[in-house]
Amino acid sequence: MKLEISLFKFDKNSDYLPYYTKHFLKLENEKNILDILKTINKTAKLGFKNCENFDLVINGVYVKANITIKEIVENFGKELTIEPISIRRAYDDLLIDDNDFIEKFKILKNYTTDEDEANYSELKQYYYASNTLNYHSDYIGDPILLIAYDLIQRTPNYANYILHVLNDFEIGAQYHTSLENRIYNIDESIEEKIQDIQKRLTVFEDLDKQNFRINNTLIIDFGNFEETYEIKHDFKDFNIAYYPSKNNEKTLDLLNKLNANFLNLDTLKLDIAKNTFNKNPQITYCIASTILLDAFDSNADFLLVDTIEDFYVFDYNRKQIEKFSGREIILPVIHVNELQQLVSGKHDEARKTLNKHKIDPEII
Repeated sequence: MKLEISLFKFDKNSDYLPYYTKHFLKLENEKNILDILKTINKTAKLGFKNCENFDLVINGVYVKANITIKEIVENFGKELTIEPISIRRAYDDLLIDDNDFIEKFKILKNYTTDEDEANYSELKQYYYASNTLNYHSDYIGDPILLIAYDLIQRTPNYANYILHVLNDFEIGAQYHTSLENRIYNIDESIEEKIQDIQKRLTVFEDLDKQNFRINNTLIIDFGNFEETYEIKHDFKDFNIAYYPSKNNEKTLDLLNKLNANFLNLDTLKLDIAKNTFNKNPQITYCIASTILLDAFDSNADFLLVDTIEDFYVFDYNRKQIEKFSGREIILPVIHVNELQQLVSGKHDEARKTLNKHKIDPEII
């Protein structure tokens, strides 16, 4: 088996900017990504930690160096881009300066033990995997929220003190964005623990309590997704950017029947923190602007969503999103039920909602 690897390189003592080197590796005895790094290091000096617990990024996903070759090929293919867990803090190829991560532990220093500090050091991956850091470098960090959860479980009498400390941190739990699509094989309990802290701080609410229609009282009824339908228009000349929800089987089935070009953009996997929107819409606007701009600049004809909440975020809040991006984003947003009506030739039905959009797709 052969792998094509683009490897991140940067030496803070000699390089002005990072770069990538190409490696075409024919596998022999390599069992995991750590073995690959050691093989490359034999012929090209590489900064990395010779440890199976070493953190790195493959094709935009945070992994451990013990991930097997089989897992790599099944999940990422044979063309790999290997990077450090923080490009901006890299000093020797895949090695980073993690002092910002270490410093954050002091936030809860008065309530922790040496064991807590040791446990915190094992959570580095969760700190740098947070997309929030790309918008706010002073974010409290998900590991602190996880340590806070453990502390409250162990010493409930200190819960109010711990929550008070978290609540006083300006860029705190209300800025959390989901790690689920960013870390390989993530433990589901991670998000559950963070949400528990968010609920205790009263920054997390169910979606039906969020007001995504700021400055707009109009409610759009997109109707129901029809179980049976005929494809009359296959959208073969369209570029579609699809921002998926979790329960999207019907949407995927519809898209598989079309001949459209579907844009494969990493930004379409980003979480927009909808459950904290009422308390902190800013992080939602920031990430939504990244998603819309990437789709727009990639020549998408429209952004497809399959939940009413996502539609309101991207379409109804367009002015606020544009303020954060500093650009006008003339990209229509279409709900999947509208797309189904369009492909089925039910244009009159589709018009009833399309003309209520902030930007009319004008594709009928």
